[in-house]
Amino acid sequence: MNVPTWAALQARVTERLAQKQGFALATINLDHLVKLRASPAFRRAYLAQDFVVADGNPIVWMSRLAGRPVELIPGSDAILPLARLAAGQGVSVALVGSTTASLSAAKSYLEREVRDLQVSAIIAPPMGFDPESDGADEVFARLTASGAGLCFIALGAPKQEIFAAAGRRKAPQIGFACIGAGLDFFAGTQKRAPDWARRFALEWLWRALSSPRRLGPRYLKCLAILPGQVLRAMLQRFRSPQH
Repeated sequence: MNVPTWAALQARVTERLAQKQGFALATINLDHLVKLRASPAFRRAYLAQDFVVADGNPIVWMSRLAGRPVELIPGSDAILPLARLAAGQGVSVALVGSTTASLSAAKSYLEREVRDLQVSAIIAPPMGFDPESDGADEVFARLTASGAGLCFIALGAPKQEIFAAAGRRKAPQIGFACIGAGLDFFAGTQKRAPDWARRFALEWLWRALSSPRRLGPRYLKCLAILPGQVLRAMLQRFRSPQH
């Protein structure tokens, strides 16, 4: 993680947008750590990200154990602040992922909530979309033609991070932000955990109980690697120069 706070993220994105320079933003969580262990392509994609922030309380807690504290910056919570930065600089936005209906609803929500925001493109790739295929090149061409300077990607991990990494080469003037299910929350096609669950860091449990067949195995894998990750964080703390 190389962007520790909201203020740092906003400053870096503002600078890139002002200079019409692209970037790739990933939001790391325990599920990503599981996938990073198994996928060389995912590891390469993460190495190509310009900005990496903490998405998930376990990541934040382990950063404190390691003596390198960071703030919680979920991808879904970053959408509106980043959209406001884009609107403030006259930069249009594109939405990629999900379904056309969901993206259309998310577009309406964003343009209603963020003054002067222009969503110049919505692109819902087909099922089985390969983020490194000729089809992806067509999406990059459409993004470039739209004039968008910021693109929110809702393809899920690892596709969205691989797509963002490819975008740094194919459309270097665009900032790519990986935001998971955030657009579906705005569209109302997925329901986010209630405030009490987020306040007590129980969003993962609420989601697992809401969709046990789909998310249960994912969270079990996350729990399985957690003790080892906690130990590594503690060792990192005591290996730091001040110790």
